[in-house]
Parts: sequence; C-alpha cells; structure tokens
Amino acid sequence: YVFPGGAVDPGDRSAGHLQPVCAARLALHCPLGAPAPEALAGCVMRELAEETGLILGPAAPLTFLFRAITPAGAPRRFDARFFLANAAQITGNADDFSAATDELSHLHWIGLTEARALDLPFITEVVLAEVAALLAGHPQPGVPFFDNSGPVPTFRRLT
Repeated sequence: YVFPGGAVDPGDRSAGHLQPVCAARLALHCPLGAPAPEALAGCVMRELAEETGLILGPAAPLTFLFRAITPAGAPRRFDARFFLANAAQITGNADDFSAATDELSHLHWIGLTEARALDLPFITEVVLAEVAALLAGHPQPGVPFFDNSGPVPTFRRLT
C-alpha cells in the first residue's frame, strides 16, 4: 500500500487547488531551486490521474498535510509532501480505475481504520495518524515535517 506520487515534472502547474496558507507552508524550509507550490500541486493532480485514473475537479482544494525527508543512507532519498483531498471532489466514478497506468496494481479503496491496521512503513503510519486526527476534528497546529536532510534528524511544524 502506497500513496500515489512521484517527481515534479517541468510542466507541472496547478491553479486554484491550494489555499494561501498551504502554499505558504509548502515554501518553508526549502532549498534553492525547490519546486514552487503550484508545481507541487500540479504534480499531485498529474500523479493521481496517472497512477489511479482519478481526476479531482478543477476547484477541488488540496490540503498540505505532511512533509518528510528520508534519512541519509536510504537507497533512494525523497523530500515528500503529502496532500489530502476530499474524495467527493473526484469527477466521474470514484471506483473506476480503468484509466490508471499499470504503475500500481490492485487499486481499491480501503477505510482509514483498515489502512492503519496494515503493516506499513513508519512514515506512512505517522501520516495516516495525522489524517485520522484531522478527520476527528483536531486542529493542525502547523504541518508536521520530519527533516532528515542534515546530520541530526529534526521534527518541526511548518506554520
């Protein structure tokens, strides 16, 4: 079980999917040359469509939920941003994955409780716990950021 996602492509751009607070938080603690918030949102929309065949409506808001940079020594390093969107904003049939590429297999929806019961990587468990807290109505005092870019792992909140 994985989140759909991938690298930002040069043509990725999205307008209207990010609230100003999310765009501002996406720009925090980024190195020079990091993708712009609009490019990240465009990547979300493109990767979702490619990997699942699902398309969010043109005004469907994305919520910047979590950021994590994988630790040094990992086979592949990622500076990942996680987003949340309302599935009710999917255009067409949310259970129709026929337009998906073959990058992912066995596409299907599962409930949050069922997902959290799976044997998942630690960071996935942490992101799903953040989703559960938001859905339970708990405020998010900034976006959690696990930063493993330097010699000492750092946890901060992007506010």
